[in-house]
Amino acid sequence: MDDELRKRGTSDLSRRAWLQLAAAALAMGASPARAAGTPFPQWVDTFKSRALARGVSDATYTRVMRGLKPDTSVYALDRSQPEFTETLWQYLNRRVSDWRITEGRDKAKDNDALLKRIEQDFGVAPPVMLGIWGVESAYGDPYVQKNHMRPIFPALAALAWGEPRRRRYWEQELLNALVIVERGWGTPDEMRGSWAGAMGHTQWMPEVWLNMGMDYDRDGKVSPFGRPDDALASTARYLMNRGKYRRGEHWGYEVRVPKGVKGNGSRKYEAWSKAGVVRPDGQPFPQPGATAKLWVPQPGGPGFLLGPNFYAVRSYNPSMNYTLAIVHLGDRIMGGPEVAPKFPGGERAPTLAEIQEIQRRLTAAGFDTGGSDGRVGNDTMRAVVNFQRKVGMQPADGYAGVKLLARLREAR
Repeated sequence: MDDELRKRGTSDLSRRAWLQLAAAALAMGASPARAAGTPFPQWVDTFKSRALARGVSDATYTRVMRGLKPDTSVYALDRSQPEFTETLWQYLNRRVSDWRITEGRDKAKDNDALLKRIEQDFGVAPPVMLGIWGVESAYGDPYVQKNHMRPIFPALAALAWGEPRRRRYWEQELLNALVIVERGWGTPDEMRGSWAGAMGHTQWMPEVWLNMGMDYDRDGKVSPFGRPDDALASTARYLMNRGKYRRGEHWGYEVRVPKGVKGNGSRKYEAWSKAGVVRPDGQPFPQPGATAKLWVPQPGGPGFLLGPNFYAVRSYNPSMNYTLAIVHLGDRIMGGPEVAPKFPGGERAPTLAEIQEIQRRLTAAGFDTGGSDGRVGNDTMRAVVNFQRKVGMQPADGYAGVKLLARLREAR
């Protein structure tokens, strides 16, 4: 499998499919540092020839790699992707939050001309771009960059040196990152991202930066940081080229599904209508001749008709939950309704004011949330878990919702 994938190259794969494969491999076993066998400084010296063969100069390699300490903490990080471990209703509530919707509307106004230009050039609708931007980086929020991102070279070097089963992939991404520095598009100091090397407004991996990135703001370099022009336009280009995004088609719709109707492949919207599948508001499907697939994530919960553009967005991260959060956030930013009915066992999403109240009450009770801005980050989630454990709430999952708020009010 590795040989075949190497022949095809990572450009044929989704942006994160490799990340999930590698994460699973790391979670399965053996100490990667021991698996490497070669001391890190010696490995750096040996790896230099690979970088020179990719066109990286001796000066650039020395600048980036000399004295570099591998970030071995990446080996111990939780490898499970949140879209696969949270319930879907929690996942949606956390990402399609009041804060993201409100901030997204402000970003839509501030970047109206840019988003319209991107739609004209690549066909990707503004709600989709806003959804990706909001979920991936909270619209490029400096707080996220400062507190939740790490220098990518120590992380990628550790993975390339010591990860035993997907080392080829990490080696290629380290080389890609070095090429970016060689081209003058980024510096080691500003290239901060996730443990796996995803960076900027829309969390590009180095391979995407090199092969899909474009200088949309015409400042002489390609960058996922700073102004959002390059990041958003290049991501739209990705969706068009690799996801086959279709201009003018909506991603799909929430629907009511009569008993007995099954999701048997793709049908035209008019055929779904004849089968009794309808939108919650009773409105007709705008493009009855377009096709969609039926998806009902949980029996008794809402259903969705998913068109080709849903799967185009899914090419950015192969998770159904992630993709639904993206497109639903985009719709909410544009004034669309919440998903209804609720998922079985689910709660409505808390308002911004309710999240702020949760944070204030937790902090007052001795569980510091790091502030009360209405945004649920790692500090708030840790505080929630600790409170849940103290009072015996099950599961102690860190979810800051309306049931938790009711318990906090009782505790007072």
